[in-house]
This record gives sequence, structure tokens and C-alpha cells, in this order.
Amino acid sequence: QVQLVESGGGLVQAGGSLKLSCATSVPIFTVASMDWYRQAPGKQREFVASIAFLGTPNYADSVKGRFTISLDDAKNTAYLQMNNLNSDDTAVYYCSAEIFVKGGRARDWGQGTQVTVSS
Repeated sequence: QVQLVESGGGLVQAGGSLKLSCATSVPIFTVASMDWYRQAPGKQREFVASIAFLGTPNYADSVKGRFTISLDDAKNTAYLQMNNLNSDDTAVYYCSAEIFVKGGRARDWGQGTQVTVSS
């Protein structure tokens, strides 16, 4: 099991930026992928972005061109830089790690960090 600790959430005005961090308890290159999901009030959790070590990032259409996912293997940390935020981005953001387990893969989750965008 991988322990994930998120930070960086908060309140920001529309058009502003925030950078979320997710520290992992294992070397990040041992993880299959690091992902960000979010869940808005009354909605299902949705995919935001993912990246594998030395891999190409993937983004949800709703955040392409505004969000950037990255890894720092020296710090075992994943980041989500969020620019040009709008009210639709208000949600609890969860860091997730897809890990290798015997017979396949499993997923661990962080505790979530609240992002609130005011208009």
C-alpha cells in the first residue's frame, strides 16, 4: 500500500492558479502511474490527469491547456498545476497511485484536498 499526502488546496478567485502536491511513501518510479481525480458536490468522482514515470501525461478534456501534471522523482512527489481556474473546477481533488500488485494492479488514494474557485 502506498501512502499519499496531498497539499496545496484552498480558495482562489476565478482566473487564478493553484498548485497541488502529492507526496508518496514509495519511490515514484515504482508506481505504475500517478493520477489526479476530483469530486464536486453532488457529482461522481472524475478523472483529471495522469502520468507514468517517464511517460506522457493524459488530461480530461475539461482541463486540457489549463492543468499540468508532473513528477519529481527526487522528492517522490506528484504535482498538479492548475491555471485559469473557474467555478466548474471547485471540487475535492484526490491524488491516486496505480500500483503493481501480484496478479495485476491496484489503486491507492490520498485523503483529498479542497479547491474552491470563487467567481
